[in-house]
Amino acid sequence: MRIAITGGTGFVGRNVAARLDSPVIISRRTGIDVDDVDALAAAFEGCDAVIHAAGINREIGTQTFQRVHVEGTRAVVEAAQRAGVKRIVMVSFLRARPDCGSGYHETKWAAEELIRGSGIPHTILKASMIYGPGDHMVDHVTRAVRSWPVFGTVGFGQRMVRPVPIADFVDVVLAAVEGRIAEPTVAVMGAEELSLSDAVRRVAKVAGKRPLFVPLPVWAIKLLAQVTEWTMKVPLVAKAQARMLDEGVNEALPWVPEPPLEVRPKHPFSEENIREALPEAGAFGWHDLRVSGWCAARRGGARVLAAQA
Repeated sequence: MRIAITGGTGFVGRNVAARLDSPVIISRRTGIDVDDVDALAAAFEGCDAVIHAAGINREIGTQTFQRVHVEGTRAVVEAAQRAGVKRIVMVSFLRARPDCGSGYHETKWAAEELIRGSGIPHTILKASMIYGPGDHMVDHVTRAVRSWPVFGTVGFGQRMVRPVPIADFVDVVLAAVEGRIAEPTVAVMGAEELSLSDAVRRVAKVAGKRPLFVPLPVWAIKLLAQVTEWTMKVPLVAKAQARMLDEGVNEALPWVPEPPLEVRPKHPFSEENIREALPEAGAFGWHDLRVSGWCAARRGGARVLAAQA
């Protein structure tokens, strides 16, 4: 079976690709924009299935939620129809839904609707928090507790989460590609449900740190998200993620069933699984700031000018 992966160099995409034999990798890094119908159709030629994993959690310049999630998915559908693709598996978010005031959630839902209306057999995977080496969850929590003695938690209530190990999630993706999930839309959640604060404490323990945990109001987390989106290459927390954490990530909205028991994620958010996801980098530093890239670019330009003089 020949399979194409959009967002193939991202966190989910590259982990899926590692489990496949010679997949077709599609991303901006490979020279194909997700909204380029002609390029996508050429890449999909001869493919039996497309795993649509392209997505963003913050907007930068022309990379907006509307362009990547909606226009990108519209292009993927048209290209798949042209190429005769037999199945699409889309990676969405657990609580993607319309009319909720979040551009991320609403555009993910709009993308789901485009897949549902494509006429192509499909499986939409509404995913909970996915973690593993190179993720945005364990990675950022670990580096944050290594950087500062105080860690702010979202809100004053007990938001619940069901984190999914990336290996378990890939199992579900492959089951969907093979047609082993009958439902067209399923909720993919981890085997263990725990509070967000307990999840963060567990990560900190594995990282060998004991920060002071301070509950912060949602508005403060959203402000932090805006500031880190402006200043960091990969923000400590994005605005869309702040919304996710405020709601909790432990049940689908609107409700959809989970996958069959035999392919459902089975591994808990254990210290062993967390340890496998710990980043090599120690703490946040100068290189994580966007200004460091600008400074490096200016130094590079200055060296070029000096060499030409």
